[in-house]
Amino acid sequence: MKIVVYAICKDEVQFVDRWMDSMGEADRVVVLDTGSTDGTVEQLRARGAEVTVETVMPWRFDTARNRSLALVPEDTDICVCTDLDEVFHPGWRALLEAAWLPGTGQATYRYTWSFRPDGGEGVVFWYEKVHARKGYRWVHPVHEVLAWTGDGTPGPTVRVDGMQLDHHPDPAKSRAQYLPLLELSVAEAPEDDRNMHYLGREYLFHQRWDDCIRTLEHHLSMPTATWKDERAASMRYIARAYRRKGEDRTARDWYLRAIAEAPHLREGYVELAYLLYELGEWDGVLYFTGCALAITERPRTYICEAEPWGSLPHDLRAIAFSRTGRDVLALAEARHALALEPDNARLRGNVTLLEERTGYAG
Repeated sequence: MKIVVYAICKDEVQFVDRWMDSMGEADRVVVLDTGSTDGTVEQLRARGAEVTVETVMPWRFDTARNRSLALVPEDTDICVCTDLDEVFHPGWRALLEAAWLPGTGQATYRYTWSFRPDGGEGVVFWYEKVHARKGYRWVHPVHEVLAWTGDGTPGPTVRVDGMQLDHHPDPAKSRAQYLPLLELSVAEAPEDDRNMHYLGREYLFHQRWDDCIRTLEHHLSMPTATWKDERAASMRYIARAYRRKGEDRTARDWYLRAIAEAPHLREGYVELAYLLYELGEWDGVLYFTGCALAITERPRTYICEAEPWGSLPHDLRAIAFSRTGRDVLALAEARHALALEPDNARLRGNVTLLEERTGYAG
């Protein structure tokens, strides 16, 4: 079975050795460099990658990815698309070959998109950037996805248990290009609900609160916007925008809508609990964090955020129990929070204080 890794890059020499070490299980590695000036091309070639240099103007991620895909030989069985700031855990090839069946279209595998400062996992979901050589094409200027363009229907997607890809990006790298590219993406495909959701979220990142609210309300009105997890995320982002505008009651109502839309997700409960924490409504904090913690299975989608699955729900409960005079219960929650984030000095201080108050040290 022939497996080829392909990628796009620009000025990422700092990642080359780590990436090539990780991708070395493939038969070939092909890269489209879009204008590096920091030695990336030379280092990739020294490590055995086949590099083509080409300028993509105007810049679009889908154009660049399709040009890099074109570098993959036609007789390839499996294409593996990664970026230079990503790393596979060793043994990924054997796992992929074992799961790949004749006629497979794509493979899905576990992806850690972010890490906490203490090294623990942050945002985790399942990725699908491994695919058959023929019949696929990347679409959308940004947040590009694979689209089936072959005859008939695509082959099935197989799940590769144990295959793990980690993302370790350069925090100094700007994402300023994302907003204009998302606006272009929506202009090109105004009926695409996924891009509308991403555009609204991007306005939130840029603190354009009213644009965020307007865009995400439009997303929710679209007939194709039926995925409850994403709809709930739009509602939460609208709530966040209203909070930044100082409209806490409206934000609360949108959080309640998000919970009703997707009661199987922790995010809405935890964000509402945090709002109530800031308002000093302790019984509400306890109720909604309790609802969140009753959800024990972490979703596999990108909607799943890090904080609701970390120390935050227990931390909020500890504070709420303490503020309502229940320090023994507060201590139990504070210890849960610290176990999930053991290097957090504030959480450790909370445990020490509550142990002193209750006499339950150790």
